[in-house]
Amino acid sequence: MSGGIFQPNGGWIEVIAGVMFSGKSEELIRRVRRSLIARKRVQVFKSHLDDRYSGVHAVGSHDGRTIEALPVDSSQQVALRLDPLAQVVAIDEVQFLDRGIVPLVKDLALRGRRVILAGTDTDFRGEPFGPMPDLLCTAEVVDKLHAICVRCGAPATHNQRLIDGKPARYDSPVVMVGGADAYEARCRACHRVDAATDAQGQLL
Repeated sequence: MSGGIFQPNGGWIEVIAGVMFSGKSEELIRRVRRSLIARKRVQVFKSHLDDRYSGVHAVGSHDGRTIEALPVDSSQQVALRLDPLAQVVAIDEVQFLDRGIVPLVKDLALRGRRVILAGTDTDFRGEPFGPMPDLLCTAEVVDKLHAICVRCGAPATHNQRLIDGKPARYDSPVVMVGGADAYEARCRACHRVDAATDAQGQLL
């Protein structure tokens, strides 16, 4: 996407959403690199929870591409570490941040910044994830990416969490960072979430 379609003195919000393995981080890295080529001052943040591919000080994609980033665990940390001269602010894995990120990025856009956000829009249950619903509603530009279902080859729109090779139960923790050993991309028909059980193993 080219920034030329917007007013040169105005900011906006872009959200790159989708399931795991759909290329969200790769697309964020691509947009950041294009901004750097355009000689924009860029600042990149990432959730400190995600160090699967590049360590805590870089955004990494499944295909091995990386770009330097500041690790944060809250919207307050983003606000405190913001470069006041940054023209482009990018945040990867934004679903892990608190809902305070929504007014913060809206304010950045109002002050003329281009804000690029990448995140998983639904959790392993198929339900809205963290601040993503509000971010999707407030963004000027939304791109929803799909992966390929590992079961049937259809477009994958769900994150299948696996525990010991079996679908996770509904009452499993929402946040559990993992890669191909813990998650698969699946389509709606192939996605499974086992029912929750009580301490005696009875279905709830």
